Amino acid sequence: MSRLAYFVRETLISLRRNLLMTLAGIITVAVSLALFGGIRLVQRVVDHGTSKWKDGVELEIFMEVDAGEAQIADVRAQLEADEDVRSFEFLTKEDAYEEFKRIFRDQPALIESTTPDALPTSFRVAPTEAELTEQVKRRFESVPGVDEVITPEEQIEKILDITRWINFVFTAMAVVLLASSIFLIVNTIRLATFARRREIEVMKLVGASNWFVRIPFMAEGFVQGAIGAGFAFGLIFALKIVIADFVAGAQRLWGGFYVTNADAISVGVLVLVIGAGVGVLGSVIGLRRFLDA
Repeated sequence: MSRLAYFVRETLISLRRNLLMTLAGIITVAVSLALFGGIRLVQRVVDHGTSKWKDGVELEIFMEVDAGEAQIADVRAQLEADEDVRSFEFLTKEDAYEEFKRIFRDQPALIESTTPDALPTSFRVAPTEAELTEQVKRRFESVPGVDEVITPEEQIEKILDITRWINFVFTAMAVVLLASSIFLIVNTIRLATFARRREIEVMKLVGASNWFVRIPFMAEGFVQGAIGAGFAFGLIFALKIVIADFVAGAQRLWGGFYVTNADAISVGVLVLVIGAGVGVLGSVIGLRRFLDA
């Protein structure tokens, strides 16, 4: 217990002695990990939004507004006979109108001026494999009565491309800032060890092991990294709330995209682990100059 008390006391003393450097290290860790965690959270949103296209509806066959019952029945029969189609759902004009009202719920004037008869019927189709989407599309877009066949492939690819670029840019920024935070922690530890070099020499002379000397400094780095990661955790949760509100208010463009508390927690835990690791790594590097490896 006396050793633990000693380690805690020495860690606190060292943190107070280099307060400005400590604060700079904490802030840099917090910003870098917030960037890293933020892009991970955005990636979760994209994963949720695109998963429904990978495992669910892959294309939608829109009939002409004035398509007759015979034409609709013919498309239904072809879908039932198509071996590349796993399942499909027929949406009546009333179903389309309900979807229209949901999408444009913030434009009541448009809803009031539109009737179910003005909207087309459609078939939502899930191929047996996602790779067969384009084949099924080509097969049905020339069928009489079909107005258009829409697949999400291009839209999803655009979203994924944008996400990859954002991921790359933010990850690069996070790596640079993490390197800066390690540099700050290294310098903080070096200043602390230099200020106590006489005390360390005396401790070594009376038989103190390298690890006994290292622990307070490693704890100092750990505390800096953990506190910075804790701030980043809070920022990630704040970002989760902002993203959730944004997606909920823009369902027309982002329907099916969402983020959960579990996503934020899992990303936050990863950030905490990285932050603590960065702090310990910085302290180890800082100590190598003064203690034998």
